[in-house]
Amino acid sequence: MSDRDESDAAPRPRPQYGEYATPEEQRARIAGTTGEAPHPDVAPTAVVEVDARADASSGLPTPRPTTAAARPTRTADRIITIALLAYGLVTVIGAIPQLVDFVGFTDTWMRTAGIDATLSDPAAGRAWGIAAAIVYSIGWLLTAVLTWWSLSARRLSWWIPLVGAIVTFLIVGMLLTVPLVTDSGFMEGFMTSR
Repeated sequence: MSDRDESDAAPRPRPQYGEYATPEEQRARIAGTTGEAPHPDVAPTAVVEVDARADASSGLPTPRPTTAAARPTRTADRIITIALLAYGLVTVIGAIPQLVDFVGFTDTWMRTAGIDATLSDPAAGRAWGIAAAIVYSIGWLLTAVLTWWSLSARRLSWWIPLVGAIVTFLIVGMLLTVPLVTDSGFMEGFMTSR
């Protein structure tokens, strides 16, 4: 660049927050406003923060903090997460009446599976069905709380309803399997249908 080009260039804006100041100049400015100079080993970012406060007292606008990275809003994650939670709620609400009526649930399931059997002790199965309905409800509530906590912290959350559904379904599946496997009428019909 020639001398003529430098003189035609627009003047550099006056620094507002000590951007162009050397660490020594920053220390001198701090010492002038607070009465004490920072230690020479203080990181430059800390000096700039103190300098920004000094500028705020002089009536200049304060800078926004730039040390923390802004977290993304993740709108798609929120939509997917809420949709998964809503689907889970509809599933749980629909499953609870079926699980409480364990005999009707097993009759429908056995007809669908092609097993010609009846439960020999339907009353014992009812307690397992109620326990499965309770576990289903608690599993969804726990998943919803964990998801809300993760969403409020602006973390990626779509996976929480999926993992919660899988874990809850496995536990409910075990609770429903126990009364069927221990029932002699069901096992007899299961073996003859194979």
